[in-house]
Amino acid sequence: MTPRRPTVRAALRASLRALAVATGLFAGGCVIDPATGERSLGQLLTREDELAVGRDEHPRVVRQFGGEYRDLAVAGYVDQVGQAVAKLSDTPEIAFTFTVLNSPIVNAFALPGGFVYVTRGLLALAGNEAELASVLAHEIGHITARHAAQRHQRAARLPTAAGAKIDGGAAGELAPGQDPAAYVQGYSREQELEADTLGIRYLARAGYDPAAMSTFLARLDAQARLDAALMGLPADQADQMSFTATHPRTADRVQAAAQRAGELGAPRRPLEPQSYLKRIDGILYGDDPDQGFVRGTTFLHPRLLFRFDVPAGFRLFNSAQRVIARNPQEALVLFDSARRPAGMSVADYLIGVWSRDLSLAGTEKIQINGFAAATGWTRVETNRGPRDLRLVAIQFDEDTIYRFTFITPPPLTDSLSLDLRRSTYSFRALPQDEAAALRPLRLQMVRVREGDTVASLSSRLPVPDGREGVFRTLNGLGTQDEIKPDQLVKVIVE
Repeated sequence: MTPRRPTVRAALRASLRALAVATGLFAGGCVIDPATGERSLGQLLTREDELAVGRDEHPRVVRQFGGEYRDLAVAGYVDQVGQAVAKLSDTPEIAFTFTVLNSPIVNAFALPGGFVYVTRGLLALAGNEAELASVLAHEIGHITARHAAQRHQRAARLPTAAGAKIDGGAAGELAPGQDPAAYVQGYSREQELEADTLGIRYLARAGYDPAAMSTFLARLDAQARLDAALMGLPADQADQMSFTATHPRTADRVQAAAQRAGELGAPRRPLEPQSYLKRIDGILYGDDPDQGFVRGTTFLHPRLLFRFDVPAGFRLFNSAQRVIARNPQEALVLFDSARRPAGMSVADYLIGVWSRDLSLAGTEKIQINGFAAATGWTRVETNRGPRDLRLVAIQFDEDTIYRFTFITPPPLTDSLSLDLRRSTYSFRALPQDEAAALRPLRLQMVRVREGDTVASLSSRLPVPDGREGVFRTLNGLGTQDEIKPDQLVKVIVE
């Protein structure tokens, strides 16, 4: 988590509106798309316009997702794979840019103009180079079919969501979708399937096994099911935990991609999973120290020197912008930071700045482990129905205010009140010696020895729960699969 910045979505709307005015984009015309062969009536963005949008948004997106992952070998490898696929796409003239983002979220997306992004979380999940190439090929497909440009054009024309405002953010959008992972959720089912089809075409041209599209989507499905299980959600809600939640169901995409892959010839490149695993050996797993650490139901920030707990049954998610905790009943805890206006008390900030467009009830000044704080509550309408909001602002130092937003469905507010109050009062300064003892987690490749089992290797993983499920998902193992001597597998180490 880093200090609050304007959202990519808001900045994108502004830049596209300015671009539309400056270049007269709303002209008519009919363009034949080179990737799909379809006519596009009234194409709004030229390729030069798309490149301008991508260049403008690239630095904002990088900041939004925790910066670039600073491992030149990993970044160079991803670029090498991406360029090999891109030069065989339907638009080889585009100068594609491939960026690895320093985020543990399993994610990939594209911006207009040839900007393609994958997270280190996705690299950790993939099992071989062909699976990585399949992800890059899919995103290249979005660009060659101009899906990215079409979506951003719509974003530029859409008004800001209506509803009560909390410091510039629509209360109706205060949900897990505000996590940066949701930034990529905007393609239609048809566009996603079209990008799969184009991606498989490009994979085959580059000599990769097109079936890798299917096997990676299966990994995504397994990851979503694991996340759902760790949240206490039933298996049929697993898609809610995937970054493809608003896209076609992952299982459906697996089936469709496998069918397409079966229609293509034999690949020219061997899978060589061990080569890929050696490439990502030592990659960060989970949180970066600069963004703080999730440890079970505790969040600790060794750089900013604070910590807090969330109730049992909530699962914590960390991002560059905010920390999010949620439980299976759709209760949420959002935690972020804001700059304190000079000379303003934390109570005045709560009422006059943060919740200026809301009518808070029960406002009061409180003390939280030596820090001045203020709180109040209200009820708002969201895209998921009515929600009770409890806001807590904490003055950490002269310049910084930390903020809790507790969001509960009204029938759960009373029953969760005590647990969420305990979370509020769990916020405290993190001593320097405790901060110094915290270490990031990394992936390590180990060779299976005689006598090693899934149970024995997974039991040593430094994760709070679901160790065997984490090990199986990382290594693409089914529930009944076992490992074999001399096999190279992923483990997590401190």
